[in-house]
Amino acid sequence: MSETQVEETLELQLGSKAEDRVSVASNWQLVWWRFKKNRLALLGTAVLVLFYLIVLIPDFVSTQDPEETEARIAFIPAQPLNFFDETGFRPWVPAVVGKRNPVTLRMEWQVDAAKKVPVRFLTPGFKYKILGAIETDIHLIGLADPKSEDKIYLLGTDRLGRDQWSRMMYGTRTSMTVGLAAVAMSVVLGVLLGGISGYFGGWIDLVIQRLIELLQSLPTIPIWLAMSAALPQDWRPEQVFFAITIILALIGWSTLAREVRGRFLSLREEDFVLAAELAGCSRWRIIVHHMVPAFMSHIIATSTLAIPVMIISETSLSYLGLGIRPPAISWGVLLQEAQNIQTIAQAPWLLTPGLFVILAVLAFNLVGDGLRDAADPYGH
Repeated sequence: MSETQVEETLELQLGSKAEDRVSVASNWQLVWWRFKKNRLALLGTAVLVLFYLIVLIPDFVSTQDPEETEARIAFIPAQPLNFFDETGFRPWVPAVVGKRNPVTLRMEWQVDAAKKVPVRFLTPGFKYKILGAIETDIHLIGLADPKSEDKIYLLGTDRLGRDQWSRMMYGTRTSMTVGLAAVAMSVVLGVLLGGISGYFGGWIDLVIQRLIELLQSLPTIPIWLAMSAALPQDWRPEQVFFAITIILALIGWSTLAREVRGRFLSLREEDFVLAAELAGCSRWRIIVHHMVPAFMSHIIATSTLAIPVMIISETSLSYLGLGIRPPAISWGVLLQEAQNIQTIAQAPWLLTPGLFVILAVLAFNLVGDGLRDAADPYGH
């Protein structure tokens, strides 16, 4: 047999094996294989994994106590982290020197790259509890000499001298959790009410659809503002957090409910649903165990694309002072510090929470687009 014939035989065997794998693969395997081919979606997934690691352990990646205030060091500029110096790998940050302005008598801080402050990884700092259970004082980065009087401010400080980097880490936990929790509640409401509407039909369908049309006819932003403004001012941050989550979820479930209703209208006449009814399955079991799993990948893709909308909504409400309020920390609360031109001119690093919002929204959109394409593995 010639080399050409051998190569053709091998190609046919490999092709038949690939076809066999596809023919016996589950729908979830097909979704995963197609999702892996989207490199932008994988990049977005890596970014989101990093964000949610911060959500789990914000104390570990913080350098200072986010609530510690010291007005004397207000508006210290960012100290960029450097990994190498003349001797090789030796992490350091430039020192910060202060000089009082003779006209305004205000202390003005500047970065002095000539003076290097050594830092190292996995160093002791303020004490905290991992997931509220394990007490430790180890942080990702800190001073090489823990007894030194120097401090590091990777993203500078705000008007009260609070470390912006540490507050960003804690704000990430709040904003990312609100978005995820609000979408989870929206999915439960959307699938439940949309499924009931599409499966039962009749007057139940009529009532639910009129309710959805009423919600969708209302202007979203004014409704959010009105409901947020109605929250009592004396509520604790935890109460405001859950209230904002519920407000976002109550407005966001209607779109998914419409999509679920349409899928149920088409699925309730399928053979596997009729077979389940003839087998004596309850209506609840048919909905939960037979109909919903048939398009679960679509629900996941839609939910992923809805999370950035929730994050932006929470950030906007908090920025306007109608959402999560200090002393709680979120991206919107941090952006309140940058509401006037004077502050932005003096401390542009206070805008960094906006970069985190953009990065998180972009990552969710990349992952959502990848999941939406992968949710239909037979599309190509």
